[in-house]
Amino acid sequence: MMKPRVMPIIITAAISASVLFGGWAIYNQAAVAAPLEKAVKNVEGVVSSTKPVMTSDRVMIDMVLEPDANVKSIYETVQANGKDVFGDRKLELNIKAESSKQLEELWSASLFQVAEAMETKAYSDIPIAMAEAAESYKDVSVTTDMDDTNVYITIKNAESVKYVVLPRAAAQLGVW
Repeated sequence: MMKPRVMPIIITAAISASVLFGGWAIYNQAAVAAPLEKAVKNVEGVVSSTKPVMTSDRVMIDMVLEPDANVKSIYETVQANGKDVFGDRKLELNIKAESSKQLEELWSASLFQVAEAMETKAYSDIPIAMAEAAESYKDVSVTTDMDDTNVYITIKNAESVKYVVLPRAAAQLGVW
């Protein structure tokens, strides 16, 4: 009986693993991430975005938006353009924006009412709470919007903007 050679077995296993994982990485980059990245960069209102990070249950994209961007429209466009690529995975856009102390204070002042409205599903109270909080600040505008999955809040003044995206699912409220 012949004794198996250890070195050829190890080399064959290493080459096979390299080919399999390398092929998977190339497929993931060329067929999945690149088309989605291209689709995101062509969306109106997006200044820049990073390569999508895809896990088994979600797709995460970091992006910078123009100050007058419509966050709801961007979510809907990315969702529609990328549906073939990421399927049923949850889309998460991490929006990077230059906020200011004034905008953070306004958000903090309205946070309790917004959280209460989200928890009780009284979504119509959110624009009221944000407008009341913005009254005490000069030259600050607040825009709120909603779809089936998220509530979108945009707070901006002359030099900065703050985007807040709140998931409508109660179990996910702890994230924000």
